[in-house]
Amino acid sequence: MNKSRRMVALACRALAEAGHAVLQIDLRGCGDSSADFGDASWADWQADVRLGLEWLDARVPDAPLWLWGLRAGCLLAATDWGRPVNHLFWQPMAGGKLALQQFLRLKLAAEIAGGASKGLMEQLKAELAAGRPVEVAGYRLGSSLASGLEAAKLAPAGTPGRVEWLELSTREDAVLTPVSEQAIKSWQDAGWAVHPLIVQGPGFWATSEIELAPALIARTVEALS
Repeated sequence: MNKSRRMVALACRALAEAGHAVLQIDLRGCGDSSADFGDASWADWQADVRLGLEWLDARVPDAPLWLWGLRAGCLLAATDWGRPVNHLFWQPMAGGKLALQQFLRLKLAAEIAGGASKGLMEQLKAELAAGRPVEVAGYRLGSSLASGLEAAKLAPAGTPGRVEWLELSTREDAVLTPVSEQAIKSWQDAGWAVHPLIVQGPGFWATSEIELAPALIARTVEALS
């Protein structure tokens, strides 16, 4: 998340300058929010999104609502919120199980460097399954957040609307993966108007240094205009 903050801030500014009302929130346990990351649950994060929707409803009642997510954030957005919403997906993940595995691998990589990685992934999952938190890359991951994330899927829910599906690649000949194509088809079959696009740029959320993808911001503004 920390590697993404600069990109998100720049995109918020660009959208605001284009006339959009933008609300960026720190979910429970993240950034300047209350509580510790280890105290957050998936249900807490869903409740935070609902509060954000209510806040926007009160201030821009006639504007169409868009939920914007990056990677696993798209899984959180893909919920039936009981009202019509559109989605802006940045590099969406098909399921939370992979997201959880990738996060736990940070711990695995650190232990490999120390020569003590054998059976660690199974140990971490066993701790979480038993309701105990685990420490990963300086973060305390609680079992309720882990289980909610693991169960999350990028499946269409609620009243169909628009989906702007933007993925990044540094390759000029990049195409959507079969996983993305299958997910897009499921949304289209459910009546959603999905507009997928691959944009040139680095995977800024995973780079060693803070990197930007200006084309992604430009395409985002165009998509919502």
